[in-house]
Amino acid sequence: MQLLLVGCGVKSRLATADKKFEAGEYAGAAELYARAYSKIPSKSPELRARVAYNQAECLRKLNYTRAEMMYNRAVRSKYQDSIVYLKLAHAQHRNGKYGEAAKNYNIYLEYDSTNVLAKNGLLGIQLVASWKAEPAGYVVKRENTFYARNKNVYSPAFQGSDYNQLYFTSNNFKPKKGAINNAVTNLPNSNIVFVKKDAKGKWSKPEPALSEELTEGNELGNCTFSLDGKTMYFSLAPQKEDSDASVEIYSSSRAGGDWTAPQKITFFKDSSIAVAHPAIAPGGETIYFVSDAPNGEGGKDIWKGVLEGATCKYIENLGPQINTPGDEMFPYVRADGTLYFSSDGHPGVGGLDIFKAVPIVKEDAEEDEKTEWTVTNMGMPINSNLDDFGITFEGEKEKGFFSSNRGQTRGFDAIWSFELPEMEVLVAGKVLDDKLNPIPDATVRLISNTGKNIRVVTKKDGSYRIKIDTDMDCVMLGTARGFLNKKAELSSRGVKKSETFTVDLVLPAVFRPVQLDNIFFEFAKWDLTPESEKGLQELHAMLTDNPNVVIEISAHTDYKGDDDFNLDLSNKRAKSVVDYLITAGISENRLVSVGHGEDKPFVVDESLHKTYPFLPLDTALSEEFILTLEPEEQEIANQINRRTEFKVIRMRLRSR
Repeated sequence: MQLLLVGCGVKSRLATADKKFEAGEYAGAAELYARAYSKIPSKSPELRARVAYNQAECLRKLNYTRAEMMYNRAVRSKYQDSIVYLKLAHAQHRNGKYGEAAKNYNIYLEYDSTNVLAKNGLLGIQLVASWKAEPAGYVVKRENTFYARNKNVYSPAFQGSDYNQLYFTSNNFKPKKGAINNAVTNLPNSNIVFVKKDAKGKWSKPEPALSEELTEGNELGNCTFSLDGKTMYFSLAPQKEDSDASVEIYSSSRAGGDWTAPQKITFFKDSSIAVAHPAIAPGGETIYFVSDAPNGEGGKDIWKGVLEGATCKYIENLGPQINTPGDEMFPYVRADGTLYFSSDGHPGVGGLDIFKAVPIVKEDAEEDEKTEWTVTNMGMPINSNLDDFGITFEGEKEKGFFSSNRGQTRGFDAIWSFELPEMEVLVAGKVLDDKLNPIPDATVRLISNTGKNIRVVTKKDGSYRIKIDTDMDCVMLGTARGFLNKKAELSSRGVKKSETFTVDLVLPAVFRPVQLDNIFFEFAKWDLTPESEKGLQELHAMLTDNPNVVIEISAHTDYKGDDDFNLDLSNKRAKSVVDYLITAGISENRLVSVGHGEDKPFVVDESLHKTYPFLPLDTALSEEFILTLEPEEQEIANQINRRTEFKVIRMRLRSR
């Protein structure tokens, strides 16, 4: 009934578009659907909805961001299958419209409350904020040496163990005269190309790895290599009309300087089952690949099998820890067995995300249950809201290349480099005296709970620098001749990026009074205030760090008030500090208290002179001098005289 309302031209165009859609010729179908859609009257909402949905599906397959717009049109025209909400949510997720995507995921869950893809989509959206806030630390950039505007360049793979030859897939070549474009994309077919790195680290111009005579105009996809680099495995999409296979895996061997004619590898008895994206495991016999074969988890799954000549045997699906009802593709296996792959079914940033799967082998389990996987999203900036896939590593280094269509018009793929800078955790600072002057040739020793025992000597400016590891608890000790020891503690637990901890060690001078700036008393009393606790604990720590010293605690007042009162007050204040230390566990025979009242005015040193230039260097802050100052300056001088100090009066012999 709906078709009766449209013209014959539109009917014919839709019939052709539907045929192309069923045949997987998405570029041609999308163009015909677009032309037809504008001619369908609003009185035919059901037909408009179907055409908009099919066009959206074509655009999704072609990685076009405009798919979202067409899914929206299908929704507005009340497309009858609720799956449109899931597809729209995915498209919005891929376009970074997380709020709108979440809304449509939830709408779809009202129809199918157990759907894994919708639930994982919502979880991915919830995790995006944390991925942004805590990026993985990789530095990524588009590799402009391989970049080609409006061309596809993707799926890099190193050949050989010296990592100076890189192969990848590209359609950045002028098609041979009479060549037919790829039926799916309506773009020139891709070929496998390679580049070489010279001694200066510069990559050469890309060259085809396989000649057109060998490829016969077929579409070639991503490749992988045997351990010795002499055998290449790659995806091939036959372009012959009589072929019943959509994608197959072939191999080619290195003969001299050239690759031999491709040889097909048989995976399934049913030749119509697609197999692609080969990845050779470290042992050289196991091959991972992608297929939509029956009995999988849905969509495209990752499988593995054992190569025996030109046949793959003992094939098994990697199971639900790896595979989802969505698409899992582009596997890559490192030497330690860690699997990397791309998925749009696991929780992600959007589009295809790259995931890392670490195998855990259970020796006492059944054979088909021996391997479990810990799967994690590689986070940002490796992943974006668009498609990220086809990763390869430079051996054991945390660097290499991957593919992405982020920032590309019309969904074209480009190769990006990535590198995880070596994380460097440092502790640095200066060793200073109590006047904050640098102490050269001081010793800083660091001992950690992990067994590190490092000793460094400070430079002329008193500075030092020590490299440490993450997840360490450290004790540091600063020592210098003529100075008391000083301890400090440091923890690098939880550090996830390069960081420098600053620890300055202030060593009081031996046999020289050291002012205690943060010990306070009630006005005209000898009661210690709560604000003194920190200063008292620091003094206690100093005595603990230097168990062989005997110190004198002295208290001083200004000239104001009765002399006898001031002397008595200072005696009681000094004794209050001593009493605190004894209560805290310091031996009484290591402590002496004395009060000086106003008898020993402070003598201006260089540090104080820099702070208060109106106080001349080496001047005693006596009553006579203070009365020559301005009223505000007098109060400052009196405050300086009201002080508590300690000094070492002797060193006890250490017990043997």
